[in-house]
Amino acid sequence: MSRKEAAVASTAIGRNVRRPRRRSLREWVTHGGLTKIAFALPLVFIFGYFSWWPIINGVVMSVQRTNLVDPAEFVGWSNFSYVLSDPLLPTAAANTLYYALLSLLIGFPVPLLLATFMAELRGTRRLYSVLAYLPVIVPPVAAVLLWKFFYNPEPTGLFNTALAWVGAGPLAWLNSADTVLPAIVVEATWAYFGSAAIIYLAALTSVRRDLYEAAEIDGAGIVRRTWHITLPQIRGVVLVMFLLQIINTMQVFTEPFIFTGGGPDNASTTLLLMIYNYAFIDGDFGAATALSVLLALFLGLVSAVYFYATRKLT
Repeated sequence: MSRKEAAVASTAIGRNVRRPRRRSLREWVTHGGLTKIAFALPLVFIFGYFSWWPIINGVVMSVQRTNLVDPAEFVGWSNFSYVLSDPLLPTAAANTLYYALLSLLIGFPVPLLLATFMAELRGTRRLYSVLAYLPVIVPPVAAVLLWKFFYNPEPTGLFNTALAWVGAGPLAWLNSADTVLPAIVVEATWAYFGSAAIIYLAALTSVRRDLYEAAEIDGAGIVRRTWHITLPQIRGVVLVMFLLQIINTMQVFTEPFIFTGGGPDNASTTLLLMIYNYAFIDGDFGAATALSVLLALFLGLVSAVYFYATRKLT
């Protein structure tokens, strides 16, 4: 068949192919289109009211002077200028970044390693899964108060007692600017690693078992299997969890607030703790929302850069 004949045949076939006909508006309505919208509207309204309206309201408040009691006054960019000129802001930003870095170095690998270990188990995997998730069930305030007892600076504190057994300590833990943030990171890692471990464990179920069996036949140990099989197979989940941990650690509040209230000497003051102080100590909700908007913009920029940098890895 020549090229001309092939083109004619292709055109004839294309004419005979029955293309799907687009529905008219009347047909869409008669086939339940309005009913679907009626069911979806309440959910969209609820989601918008509780998710998007606070964001919009916060942006509006960031350019107002308001204490939620007196009438709001439009002040433009004054709140942002006030927040950016606050001498405590560099300290709080540095503390937040340091906390996030420590959390990534300490808290990020722990649930991944734990999930890999549990995936190697057979009969006792469920038991270890329950034990790993138990700290998540403990209310955050109760967990912080429990660990505050562990961090008692006196020699009778649990951790200082353990240090005394090996001839070390006692340490000031929460009362020292050098150890307060690492101590908080350790508690936060214990409190939240169970959720991430369960997610990783669920992701590991999608890894083909024959890959592990082939690696075992070749004599690969658990480290080589994890590096060459596990991580490449679940790298999409790992990358998403890494970004979520960055966002969560940059918004840390509960632990510094209950442990130290930002002390000693503002060594554990974070950005969210500054936002809390602006709003509920100073009564300046305009400054609080302005700092919130700045933090949201920064995290949005970090997320965009992260997605752009890892787009070929997912």
